[in-house]
Amino acid sequence: MDKLKIIAEEAVSQVTKIVGDSGAGKHDEIFEAIEAAVIKGVLEGQHRAVDAAIQCPEADQDLAHKIASEIRRKNDLLIANLSSLR
Repeated sequence: MDKLKIIAEEAVSQVTKIVGDSGAGKHDEIFEAIEAAVIKGVLEGQHRAVDAAIQCPEADQDLAHKIASEIRRKNDLLIANLSSLR
């Protein structure tokens, strides 16, 4: 969770350097947009991991479903934590 905030904060710094004075005073708006993009990226990566786990050979399906369930559980925890911060 903290790592996502650090990534978003670094991106805000880069954006404000690029846009210069026009970005001044808009830190919170820029941060929220970047944070949302980072979260969507993380969730998309996790969805792909679940899809990959489920598409394994039949002999490994039980393990794949356990892994997919754990990934989904962590997704739910991430979303709950992020929702509580807003």
